[in-house]
Amino acid sequence: MKKVIVVFDGHHFSEGAFAFVRRLNEKAPIVVTGVFLPVVDYAELLYSLGGLSGPIYYTDIAYEDTGIVLENIRRFKSECEKYGIKYHLHPDLDRHVISEVKDESRFADLLVLSSELFYENLGKDTQEDYIENALHKAECPVVLVPEHYHFPNNVILAYDGSESSVFAIKQFAYLLPELTSLKTVLVSATTTNKPVPEEGYIKELTACHFKDISISKLELEQKKFFNTWLADNGHSILVTGAYGRTMLSEFFKKSFITEVIQDHKLPIFIAHK
Repeated sequence: MKKVIVVFDGHHFSEGAFAFVRRLNEKAPIVVTGVFLPVVDYAELLYSLGGLSGPIYYTDIAYEDTGIVLENIRRFKSECEKYGIKYHLHPDLDRHVISEVKDESRFADLLVLSSELFYENLGKDTQEDYIENALHKAECPVVLVPEHYHFPNNVILAYDGSESSVFAIKQFAYLLPELTSLKTVLVSATTTNKPVPEEGYIKELTACHFKDISISKLELEQKKFFNTWLADNGHSILVTGAYGRTMLSEFFKKSFITEVIQDHKLPIFIAHK
């Protein structure tokens, strides 16, 4: 049994994040901890992020509306009981949001977070920084989930031969073995005429965990077609290494993954050491 954290900010109950948790529980029982973070003001935002580089766009943010948070907590409890999910509650933590995400994730197997609703009231640019910092601070793998999507029937493994990409693939297989029987494609991003990095090793590893796997090589020049390729591969979950750090060579870089999140509305499993 896995411990899964699902994080909600003060104003939003993410139906997408909860639906993902519910489907995981259907496949293999889990224990889910609901974390309800407060609304933050501008000063707390800067404190939590440790300062942001580049321009800051000021947004007036109301203080926590206790009634909304309590209603979201009641809804979480009701939904867990309805679907027979064992749950715990960690409501109304302190205002240092990123710190709380870090502390909670240290004692969890997986963290599930809405890629659309998590502090969307901060504005798009600041929200992306906020999500990125939460991902970097998390001490367990994270699944970013959009609000409207189909639960995956395919798995896409982003691979470039790096330690980060292999680590993410292994963490996905260890934590979500119930999804390893799905049709799986390992996507290798390389330059023209270069082979798949350490192809023999990665074939041996993935064959041990994934029952129906193939390898697809995409050259850097083809990345503009990757969105179309994704759309042709059914309802998928993308597995990738560190978000916004050394992000899988030039192909799977931060801005590109952000585009995938926004344009194709698919869950993304992210793991880093």
